Amino acid sequence: MSRMTPVQIIIAYYFFAVTISTILLSLPFTQKPGVHVPFLDTLFIAASSVSVTGLATIDVGDSYSTAGIWVLMGIFQLGGLGVMMLSTFFYLILRRKIGLKQRQLIMTDTNQYTMSGMVRMLREILLLIFGIEIIGAVILGLYFIPFYPTVGEAMFQGIYNSVSLVTNAGVDITGTSLMPFVNDYFVQFIAILLIVAGGIGFPVLLETRRFLFEKNTLYPFRFSLFVKVTTLTYLVLLIGGGLLIWGMEFNHFFKSASLDEGFFNSMFLSATSRSAGLQTIDSGSLTIPTLLVVSFLMFIGASPSSVGGGIRTTTFAVTILFLYSVIRGRNHIYIFGRELHQEDVRKSLAVIIFASILCLTSIVILAQTENATLIEIIFEVFSAFGTCGLSLGLTPNLSVAGKIIIILLMFIGRVGIMYSMLSLRKKNEPKNAIRLPKEKIITG
Repeated sequence: MSRMTPVQIIIAYYFFAVTISTILLSLPFTQKPGVHVPFLDTLFIAASSVSVTGLATIDVGDSYSTAGIWVLMGIFQLGGLGVMMLSTFFYLILRRKIGLKQRQLIMTDTNQYTMSGMVRMLREILLLIFGIEIIGAVILGLYFIPFYPTVGEAMFQGIYNSVSLVTNAGVDITGTSLMPFVNDYFVQFIAILLIVAGGIGFPVLLETRRFLFEKNTLYPFRFSLFVKVTTLTYLVLLIGGGLLIWGMEFNHFFKSASLDEGFFNSMFLSATSRSAGLQTIDSGSLTIPTLLVVSFLMFIGASPSSVGGGIRTTTFAVTILFLYSVIRGRNHIYIFGRELHQEDVRKSLAVIIFASILCLTSIVILAQTENATLIEIIFEVFSAFGTCGLSLGLTPNLSVAGKIIIILLMFIGRVGIMYSMLSLRKKNEPKNAIRLPKEKIITG
């Protein structure tokens, strides 16, 4: 461990989390009597749960017992909130001292730039997320009472769906996801709010809470540039994506639907494609252009420092701003009265390129190993990388090689492209201090 960088340690912790999750899901008490889940499928479900993706090669509801579902919810929390955040939570409960090394790992795991106030920030995040999950569980549980035989089952479904939505896990245990509520706009609205709460980014939630409840007249509150860019990008993609899906399917899937049904289901699909994975309509019934739009939304994913995966919203925003600056002939990028660091621009471009190569390579390999159409493979790859969980039915029919590739995509998508690249760097690798002569080459 002393020879590893913080990024490598974090990735090792996630590997360890997948290993422990696989062991837990292999125990007899987590599976239903008479059910045997093969090792590779157990590993797939464990990786999908830790990466809060939602893809499953087996029917989770028919394979795992009630105890197994509770174990899955615990894994969702571990994967969604992060290994270091939950470990710190238990340290706080046990009143253990948080050392400098652990604070550095927390800073790395939560994408922060400073260790100042780290423990206080984590405490606030945990209270916020758990509070949102409890409120969501109570609202959905009470609302589900008429739909289930007993109050206990309704409340259990409320708890499970709340945890699954906030952590953006999306693992379906009913076999129908949220399709029974295709015309229930209350459930869809609550689900969208819970998805956004988990995917928009923890810093956005913290600064919003401080803006609403911690007013200071001496020092006027100002949202950080990160929160402004993240919130704007997330909402533009959410609303713009929903309207685009609605418009593209207006004369196809929603041809016989009412305006409100088409609008709400389009918005829900746009929200769930960011990282959540639950669905109210059958994705396989959509047209290919719409599936490509949904794939693009899954590729972008959620915001940094959130429960979601993908390239992240800020990476997409910085890349668009970079292209705009090139078109306008500017050497610097400005937004909200601030100039972006060149390092952040370089990282964003590196993430886009690496992620594109990774997904394209996976699509080519799966096209050789799987008996599926190209759109099914593209959709599956972007769903895994964006830790979304939507599928056109390919997941249960994946070959051994296909399952391994999807597992790797889910893991990389959750850990993050930048961390995956930085994990290859040595701890004490010297920086190149020698500057060589410059020479221009022809481009474009």
